[in-house]
Amino acid sequence: MPDPSFILISVVVILIVSTFLFIISRYRKCPSDKIMVIYGKVGTAKDGSALSAKCIHGGAAFIWPIIQSYEYMDLTPMSISVDLKNALSRQNIRIDVPSIFTVGISTENGVMQNAAERLLGMKMSQIQELAKDIIFGQLRLVIATMDIEEINTDRDKFLEAVSTNVETELKKVGLRLINVNVTDINDESGYIAALGKEAAAKAINDAKRSVAEKDRDGAIGEANARRDQRIQVAQADAEAIKGENESLAEVAQSNAIRREREAEALRIATAAEKIQTAKALQDAYVAEQEAEAARAARERATLEADVLVKAEIQKRKLELEAEAQAEQARRLAKGEADAIYMKMEAEARGMQEILTKQAMGYAQLIQAAGGDAANAVRLLLADKMQDLMKIQVEAIKGVKIDKVTVWDSLGGKEGTSATANFLSGMLKSIPPMNEMFKMAGMELPEFLGKDKEAVNSDKEEEPQPAEAAAQ
Repeated sequence: MPDPSFILISVVVILIVSTFLFIISRYRKCPSDKIMVIYGKVGTAKDGSALSAKCIHGGAAFIWPIIQSYEYMDLTPMSISVDLKNALSRQNIRIDVPSIFTVGISTENGVMQNAAERLLGMKMSQIQELAKDIIFGQLRLVIATMDIEEINTDRDKFLEAVSTNVETELKKVGLRLINVNVTDINDESGYIAALGKEAAAKAINDAKRSVAEKDRDGAIGEANARRDQRIQVAQADAEAIKGENESLAEVAQSNAIRREREAEALRIATAAEKIQTAKALQDAYVAEQEAEAARAARERATLEADVLVKAEIQKRKLELEAEAQAEQARRLAKGEADAIYMKMEAEARGMQEILTKQAMGYAQLIQAAGGDAANAVRLLLADKMQDLMKIQVEAIKGVKIDKVTVWDSLGGKEGTSATANFLSGMLKSIPPMNEMFKMAGMELPEFLGKDKEAVNSDKEEEPQPAEAAAQ
């Protein structure tokens, strides 16, 4: 069974916490753009009467349950367009005054109380309509107390009167006037337009009169200025001429003194110049003589030095050229000799090689012919026969021969033909040709015939058949 003291403590704690939460839930803060109105039993006034509401702006308050409640009023400004027409002025002239008024709930002490008593619970549109009715009435009242000239020309006075009257009435319901803007003022009769034309004409006439006066003053001033200018110019010219004359006189006197001094200075300068010229010429002659002597000595030394040096240089040059030519000729001769020797040596080696190869070829050819040199020659001729025939054919290849005709008139000896005589003469020329070949160490081919002595010697050397058999 739980302890009674614990239950009691728990109940107390719960009560305390609940009370604290309840107090917190009933504590309300007022935003800066609103007015919190607490109504119910809120206390008594200074005169002992009961207060209908308590207004708080920018703070907080505890709202007692059951006996108190609260609401907020918005402080947002309201723009009200007031299109006032046919308002009667003090001159009984109806005018139109379209304007825009900006109003809002006032935060002034006392005025807030009026707002809480008369505007609490109303919508923004309802508040605007209420303010609009108040503004219409006060605006008509102000226009009725003023002339059109005052309303049109003294706009500040008109706005001040409107603000004073309208704001006084608005405070009675808890509102305040923030701004007034009168857009334009018109009238049906055209009085304001006439006033404007009159003012414009007056301004134009005043401007024309002012311009004429200024033109007149300008013309008079211009004439006076020209008169003063002519007088001052004449006086200045006279003073200038007088000054010029005095200056010319002083200049003439100064020129005379200057010319006199210039003449004296010119005389002294001319004499000094001539003296200095004579001295300079004398010094120049002396210096020229010395210079000529020095120049002659220098030219003589220069000439001697040039001749000797040139001769020595030419001599050395010729010696060097002779040595160079000799060395070049020696090198060329040696080079040519070496080249000729090498060329001849190469040609000799080539010729030796050719002859060696030919000798080897001939030896092999003779060996192939069975050791018979004659047969070897025949083999060479047979091998070259095709080339010889080709050469002969090439010789007569360009000659066109359609046919060959031999005319023989039988004009030879003993009634023989010339052709036969040609063949007989050719055969008779063979022995002398054989002798010529022998002198050259050569022999005619065997098909041209053999020498009789050679034939006999061959027969003697040829062994008999019996001897051959005996052998």
